[in-house]
Amino acid sequence: MRTLVLSIVILSSFTLFGQSIKEEKMANLEYMIGEWVGTSTLYEDGEIKSQEPAFENIKYDLNKSIIVIELNSETLKLHTIIHYSERDSTYYYYAFSENGGGRLPAEFVDGHFVVNASKTKRYIFEKYGENGFREYGEKLVDGVWIKYFEDIFTNTK
Repeated sequence: MRTLVLSIVILSSFTLFGQSIKEEKMANLEYMIGEWVGTSTLYEDGEIKSQEPAFENIKYDLNKSIIVIELNSETLKLHTIIHYSERDSTYYYYAFSENGGGRLPAEFVDGHFVVNASKTKRYIFEKYGENGFREYGEKLVDGVWIKYFEDIFTNTK
């Protein structure tokens, strides 16, 4: 009987531990959840190349096991899914546009969600001010990360 109780306790702890890791990882991204309105800015050589209104709806789905992002602006429409893989101990960022899609690895570092598009390109999502949210892209040029786009949003609610 003692062995049975110990086995149940160990099995229950393992199951709870496994669930809590994924839940904890997805909860790290809670700051992204909301309906957002803002401005998308493109940069070229450190100067503003263009700006346009952008709208983003970000929500949990499938019992908070994924995050769904719908981004709409005049020049870009993206449907993105973020998922945490316990098996790989990695976030994955699945982005889809009219031109196709792909899967990129990502990580949560110092309060920032960082998508590693390549060795020389990354996207960073972070809280911005009191009620804001920001995402921006950087390119590695001569050993320095240079911002090439920035979307700054305010929660509509």
